[in-house]
Amino acid sequence: MPPQRARGVSGILSSGRLLFQAMAPRCWRWWHWSAWRRTRPPPAGSTPTFGGSDKVRDPANAKALRKKRRRVQIGVKLGKLHLLPDVDEQPPQICVVGSGPAGFYTAQHLLKHHPRAHVDIYEKQLVPFGLVRFGVAPDHPEVKNVINTFTQTARLDRCAFRGNVVVGRDVAVSELRAAYHAVVLSYGAEDHQALEIPGEELPGVFSARAFVGWYNGLPENRELAPDLSCDTAVILGQGNVALDVARILLTPPEHLEKTDITEAALGVLRQSRVKTVWIVGRRGPLQVAFTIKELREMIQLPGTRPILDPADFLGLQDRIKEVPRQRKRLTELLLRTATEKPGVEEAARQALASCTWGLRFFRSPQRVLPSPDGRRVAGIRLAVTRLEGVGEAARAAPTGDTEDLPCGLVLSSVGYKSRPIDPSVPFDPKLGVIPNMEGRVIDVPGLYCSGWVKRGPTGVIATTMTDSFLTGQMLLQDLKAGLLPSGPRPGYAAIEALLSSRGVRPVSFSDWEKLDAEEVSRGKGAGKPREKLLDPQEMLRLLGR
Repeated sequence: MPPQRARGVSGILSSGRLLFQAMAPRCWRWWHWSAWRRTRPPPAGSTPTFGGSDKVRDPANAKALRKKRRRVQIGVKLGKLHLLPDVDEQPPQICVVGSGPAGFYTAQHLLKHHPRAHVDIYEKQLVPFGLVRFGVAPDHPEVKNVINTFTQTARLDRCAFRGNVVVGRDVAVSELRAAYHAVVLSYGAEDHQALEIPGEELPGVFSARAFVGWYNGLPENRELAPDLSCDTAVILGQGNVALDVARILLTPPEHLEKTDITEAALGVLRQSRVKTVWIVGRRGPLQVAFTIKELREMIQLPGTRPILDPADFLGLQDRIKEVPRQRKRLTELLLRTATEKPGVEEAARQALASCTWGLRFFRSPQRVLPSPDGRRVAGIRLAVTRLEGVGEAARAAPTGDTEDLPCGLVLSSVGYKSRPIDPSVPFDPKLGVIPNMEGRVIDVPGLYCSGWVKRGPTGVIATTMTDSFLTGQMLLQDLKAGLLPSGPRPGYAAIEALLSSRGVRPVSFSDWEKLDAEEVSRGKGAGKPREKLLDPQEMLRLLGR
């Protein structure tokens, strides 16, 4: 940004370099004395002898004005007087699309590291927090505590939540870019990876993403109604989401009654006849994607016992000596569970178990098998695989053998996927991400991305925090370097007019807090932290819309 003249300085020092260097300290001292002299409140009972506005004359404003004036700094460089921009210039207007962890962490970093930035967070749902609300398992309330931090951010004067706005439909990204100095896309991964095998469309086959959304109260999944009248369920994929789904299917319903699981989902789970859950992966024990915390929870799940084939772990003891520590600890726990005889107490617990779960390795889905009448799933055909390569980079290759696994429910947990949001935004359909360099969208100045739409659907909330902070840092660097649009931008004022003309009424954070209070009130009677509202129309009615 070019040096500008500050208010209150009536001339420019234009003498030579040596003279200026000699005079600069005196000018600095004079300017500070002058600023103090102008803003110092007069002694009690005296009459001010200097000019100025009523604000300066008012002792109540003197402290604030002194603080304001100190922010104008004088720098010396090559015999010129450089004054930073006047503090009355418009602050940068920044827009974040998506109110999940990526969106809130990006906003948090921007607000913390730029004292005057204003951030608007747009969200297509009526409620904030994204996958923290709709993805984290109901029996993991400690993970949801991050909502408290996000709430603090949303309540800041320089931050505003704009829910019930679908970017790409209600407002175009190009319109956001015209209204804001910078736009950050943090809308996550809204879709799932398809299996792309015959029979995938049969009733009884669901994506794990939809199943998680169903029991967590995602409005678009509230009508899912999975049939749990079968004995066996198969989950394809061996990540944390797969273990979450298996755990919810097998957890005694009374253990979920005090969580924020929806009452509708809890009612279906109470009637469930599922007794066995197979968690199937294309590769082996050294390549599983879940973490040790989730594995321990499964091993210790009340009323269940694990089934692991010791043959899958032959020779593994020697191979794990050189793997990273976290992978080593995880594999050692798998190895002990598969090969060691349980202790007396654990053996007694397992003997009373009415449900089982198991990990099936080296199996890849080939076809969903229909029932005789062709009206629902009856099993899945798995191709037997072998590994090519070593370690986590090893690939699964088919051996030519297959096996059929009977089941009445198939849940696909092979990954989430982002969607393109707007024709004007570059998108890589193969990788499912927006092409970017450290969060800067390639070839689109002023447009950024963070979270899963930036790097793909990997990692945990802490990973997203680090990723989002980096995007925020890049944006602020570009702002400081003068790479973002200069001059005033209208921000939400322009977008509000557009949305109003299109019949869109955004939901504010104070509106969300009313819905939040209603959910908490409804849950209190049942001893739950909340009973989630599922119907957007009901939410709008509660807000008087």
